[in-house]
Parts: sequence; C-alpha cells; structure tokens
Amino acid sequence: MRILLVNWQDRENPQGGGAEIHLHEIFGRLAARGHEVALLCGGWPGCAPRATLDGIEVHRVGTRHTFPFFARRYYDRVLRGTCDVLVEDVNKVPLYTPRWGAPRVMTLVPHLFGGTAFHELPAPLAAAVWLAERPLGRAYRDVPFEAISVSTAEDLARRGIPRRRIEVIYPGIDTASYTPAPGTRAPAPTFAYLGRLKHYKGVHLVIRAFARMSHRRAVLEIAGAGDYRPRLERLAAALDLGGRVRFLGRISEQEKLALLRRAWALVFASPKEGWGITNLEAAACATPVVASNSPGIRESVRHDETGFLVPHGDTAAMAAAMDRLADDPPLVESLGVHARRFAETFTWERAADETERHLARIVVTEETR
Repeated sequence: MRILLVNWQDRENPQGGGAEIHLHEIFGRLAARGHEVALLCGGWPGCAPRATLDGIEVHRVGTRHTFPFFARRYYDRVLRGTCDVLVEDVNKVPLYTPRWGAPRVMTLVPHLFGGTAFHELPAPLAAAVWLAERPLGRAYRDVPFEAISVSTAEDLARRGIPRRRIEVIYPGIDTASYTPAPGTRAPAPTFAYLGRLKHYKGVHLVIRAFARMSHRRAVLEIAGAGDYRPRLERLAAALDLGGRVRFLGRISEQEKLALLRRAWALVFASPKEGWGITNLEAAACATPVVASNSPGIRESVRHDETGFLVPHGDTAAMAAAMDRLADDPPLVESLGVHARRFAETFTWERAADETERHLARIVVTEETR
C-alpha cells in the first residue's frame, strides 16, 4: 500500500510526544514491510524541510502554529495522487482531511481534548479547540477510525461517529528495554510521576495526595518539564514537604528506566488520557501504578492486580493506596509480577499487524464499491 500520514509533528520535533512515538512505531514497521509511507507534518525553526525517519519520507511545512494553513495547499501541489490511503492522526485540532479528495481516508485518534482543554489553555484558545472538535461527527461520519482505547472509541461514538466504524487497536511498549531489575527498588517508599508538568495532568493532585500519606519517610520524585513546574514547587513548599518531593526535570531514557525500576509505584492523576503508555512502561519494569480511574487510564491499570485505581480528584483515596504500598513491600513485588505479565501483552508488532490488516480492509472495501 501507499500510505500518506498527516500529523502536526514528527518524532524529531522538539514538541513531539507520545502521539508521535505511536505513529512512528507502527508506520515505521509498515515501511519496513515494504509499504510506501510518507508523512506530511509541521516543522520548526531551522529544521530540514525533508527527511527520512524509520523508512518514512517526511515532508515538513509551516510550523506548530501555521501547519493547518499550509497542509492542504502542500498536499494539492506535491502529494495528491501519491497514496492509496490517507491517514490523519487527530491529536490536536482536526484538519478535516475527508474534504481533501484523497481516494480513501482513515482517521487515527489517540484522544480528544473536549472540556479538558479548558484546564490547560487560555479560555479563547480552549474554546477554539473545543469548537474545532465539535463537527467531527458530521465531517468524519463516513470515515473509518482507529482509536487507541475503548475510552476514546466511546468518546467518538458520543460525538456521532458510528461505533461499528471504529477499530480499537492498543499501542505497544518496548518490553525488551523496559524490564525489571531485581535489587534496584529504593529502600524507602518511593513514588514517581513521569510526564509533562501541565495543569491538566493533575500533578498537583499527586503532590496533595503525597502530603496526606501517613508515611513520613516516603519520597516523591517528579520527572518532566513544563510551565506548571514553578506552581508545583510552590505547592510542595506550602505543604511543608521539604526535600521529600524532588523535581528531576527532563531526564534521559536511561534515567527514566532507573526511576521506574526504583519506584514503589508510579502515580498518575490525569482526568483523561487517550491511553496510559507510561503506566505500561512502569508495569513492564514490574512497578505498580496508582492512578485516577479516568477515561483511557483505566484501561492501562488492572485494579488490585497491577496497581490501584482511585476516583479522580480524591486525594485521600490516592494517599490511602500509596500508604498501603508503603506498608507492604511484598504487595509491591506481587503487583509488580502481575504488572510485568500484563505489559508483555502489549507489543508494537501486534499494533502494526492490526493496523496493517485494518488499512488493507479499507483499501479493498473502497475498491469494491
């Protein structure tokens, strides 16, 4: 197949994140299998306009802010007629590619912002994002979808996309790199947060829950960068947590692995995610997870088996779950064993296989109409 991907960013973009990793992990594998894969995306100051990444031919136009204004024009001028199927990865504002005139379109959705946009963005910008998602049910109604979780599929169905047109294909993780390492668990109860430091991620809830723990020897390590860090640091100081809350900043992959291995649990309190890939990375390291019982997240944690799910925003319940682990090291290890087994069921090869079959069905179905 000739596959054209349309996404706001590629994995080399400084603003790239989990959605870009997901895209490259799957379609890089399809490129290696002989499919022709191209990616139309935005660029950044000083970037090369063309590149080859993971066997994918990358076309960069505009920037993070101007890409939607240049994407359609570039497609018409350079890429029209070069694909059997166009795959739009909707992880920001939709580009409404069904109107571009491609022979076939499939829409890949990690998650939709919905009302959570108002937790992070200024009101006018949040309203713009929210409004841009509203017409999805009409503009994409006849387009096949791929969602990365049942929660995202249900969100799409509520917006008017027929559920029968939504294929759920879970992402994978690298279980060869993320592995347990016996003897590396920290001697004192240690909890970790790993991700962007943004208001909508709920890191302030993690800190408040940590402050309510009865264990005063426990440590909370927060890894990641973002504009919310100063407020989080002030919160930790106001709660008199002293040196027990450690802000690590942006860390390397090696440091990330070490953090996940030494933690007694990963703690995550986002109100909504497309999926919980960091939860699965922790699980692959045999580390339990304490997380909000939120859309997307609840599919990456098995309650009482690989960790604990608590009502979102309930810091007392989150503190109780963390205390339970701090009181019981054998429970940490038992949950960790089950977590590793659970993580091993999620592979990028499986995700690539299922995506390849889904795209093949789309191409064949459209050809026979």
